[in-house]
Amino acid sequence: MKDVVESVFVFLLATGMWIVLPAVIVWGWVRWARHTKRRTLFSILSLIGFAFATVSGLLAISSVGYAHVIGGFPFYDSRLLRIYRWGFLLSLSGIVFGISGVWRLSPLRWHAPACAAGTLVFWIVAAMGE
Repeated sequence: MKDVVESVFVFLLATGMWIVLPAVIVWGWVRWARHTKRRTLFSILSLIGFAFATVSGLLAISSVGYAHVIGGFPFYDSRLLRIYRWGFLLSLSGIVFGISGVWRLSPLRWHAPACAAGTLVFWIVAAMGE
C-alpha cells in the first residue's frame, strides 16, 4: 500500500511540475497581455514576481535540456549546484514580489506567488534528488 501511495504522489508531483506549472505560466502571460486597465504598483509587483517565476521555470527547462545534451551532471557538480542556487533564489524572489502584489486586484494576483512556489518546489525536489 505504501508503494502505491508513493507512486501516486510522485506522479502528481511530476504532473504538476511538468504540465500544470508551464500551463499556468503561459495562461498568466496571456492574462497579462489581455489586461488593458491601468497598471498599479501592486500589479507591477505581481508582474515582477511572475517574471522571476517564469525565468526560474525557463532555467529549470533549459538545465534539464543541457543535462541531456552533456549526458548528465557528475555528482555534486559545481555547475549544477550554481543552477540550483540561481533557481532557488529566482523562485524566492518571485514569491516575495508575488506576495507583495497580492493585496490589490490584478491579472497576476495569484499566478505570481503560485508559480513561484511551484518552481521553488521543483528546485527543492531536484536538489533532494542530488
